Amino acid sequence: MSAATDGVARVFTWEEGARIEVRNLGGEIVIEANDAGLKTLAGHLLTLAQDGTPDGAHLHLEANNGLEEGSVGLVLERCDDE
Repeated sequence: MSAATDGVARVFTWEEGARIEVRNLGGEIVIEANDAGLKTLAGHLLTLAQDGTPDGAHLHLEANNGLEEGSVGLVLERCDDE
């Protein structure tokens, strides 16, 4: 999967067999993943951390779009403002 923000293209890759589930338990969010899913999330975060990636660049993950059925949506976003 690739995304472009402010004309900067970033490629987000998925490990084979990745399984990621995100649950909202009210006072906390649980991200549950197998080894491939954890490697996938780590890769997504490293992609957003690359030099030249603009503030506000983000990736939406949802059920049937990277997350397990029944998951709540998850947005990974770069924010360089303090």
